[in-house]
Amino acid sequence: MLHVRSIWNGAISFGLVSIPIKLVNATESHSISFRQIHTEDGGRIRYRKFCELEDREVTQGEIGKGYEDADGSIIPITDEDLSSLPIPTAKTIEIVAFVPADRIDPLQMDAAYYLQASGAPAAKPYTLLREALKRSNKVAIAKFALRGRERLGMLRVVGDAIAMHGLLWPDEVRAPEGVAPDTNVTVRDQELDLADALMDTLGEVDLEDLHDEYREAVEEVIAAKAAGEALPQAPEPATGGKVLDLMAALENSVRAARESRGEEAGEHAEVKSLPQRKTARAAPKQTGGKKSASTAKKTAAKKTTASAKKSTAKSGQGAKKTASKSTAKKTPAKKSTPRKRPA
Repeated sequence: MLHVRSIWNGAISFGLVSIPIKLVNATESHSISFRQIHTEDGGRIRYRKFCELEDREVTQGEIGKGYEDADGSIIPITDEDLSSLPIPTAKTIEIVAFVPADRIDPLQMDAAYYLQASGAPAAKPYTLLREALKRSNKVAIAKFALRGRERLGMLRVVGDAIAMHGLLWPDEVRAPEGVAPDTNVTVRDQELDLADALMDTLGEVDLEDLHDEYREAVEEVIAAKAAGEALPQAPEPATGGKVLDLMAALENSVRAARESRGEEAGEHAEVKSLPQRKTARAAPKQTGGKKSASTAKKTAAKKTTASAKKSTAKSGQGAKKTASKSTAKKTPAKKSTPRKRPA
């Protein structure tokens, strides 16, 4: 199946059925690795392992494992000690239950592996377990021992293979205490409508189309330095004022997302909150009577997602026509925030 070196050999225990398998990594890292160097001359920095009692460098074959006791003494532990542990999961992936997949909290998900049938005798029971998982629409919860500790695993079907995701024990997942904002925040329906519109505009994506742009950029830098060429320049950061109005930010986000997809700029008027926002703007006197009648007509005729420049211009016109009411001090951010308008 896979021409990958197995990292663990054992068997799946499915009731009284034993399925010989090999465990292989299901994922691989494509990140770029760097070496530590001496900045003055480019020499490699290497780490050597010394025995503190003999004060000499030791080879890998001379290195074993040991547990440090509370008093600082070291208790040697050999691979033979660990292989003879009195637990059934030492060489077995022991299935203990079958549960719906949505019972597994994604926070528990850890490394992923493929379970490869080991030899012809394993083909029939392997296929039986795979088809049973398919028909039940469930995943298998198992216990297994790997790298010196017992772990939880979740078995599921991927194509024609059985994959296993390592799971953290429930007590290894931290509770989200103190993470959420500790202040009372009210989210209005108009803001949710625009957030929904932004989500719909961004739409879905095929994960196969996504790639690691950071790695590609690093590869370009490495290639340029190796060839003695000028390094690629980073693009200028986008300049923008401080966002003071959440509604305006959402409207601008919807417009930018649709323009990036080649849609007409006027199409952003189709956001769900448009009827409510037009109704609110049709009676501007309810907001304090600070707009003149001509300004209210112009505002009602405009799209709710007009650009920030147009909103600023209209604010200035309204300020000139109602100077006696001190509307010149009103900022564009406040104008675009219908906080006092009925939903």
